[in-house]
Amino acid sequence: MKEISRQADGHVVSPVRARRLQRSSYEWRVVDIPVTMSRSDARALLTEHAEYGKWELARSVLFVGGARRVWLRRRTMRVVRTGAA
Repeated sequence: MKEISRQADGHVVSPVRARRLQRSSYEWRVVDIPVTMSRSDARALLTEHAEYGKWELARSVLFVGGARRVWLRRRTMRVVRTGAA
């Protein structure tokens, strides 16, 4: 079952989703922004994700009621173990 973390201001952040394909070098996060959140607050939220979590905006959707959903992505580093432990 997928867990969803809810924050005090009402927006929903889904947990980080790793792509199932081995060739994909991105991990994804989906953020739902409710109608009640102002544009400046939404911009500040996405700016924090970009600055501190190194996320970049991949896609955004504006729904009829005014709610928004944004997809953030960041490149993952594949680290190969070189020495035997």
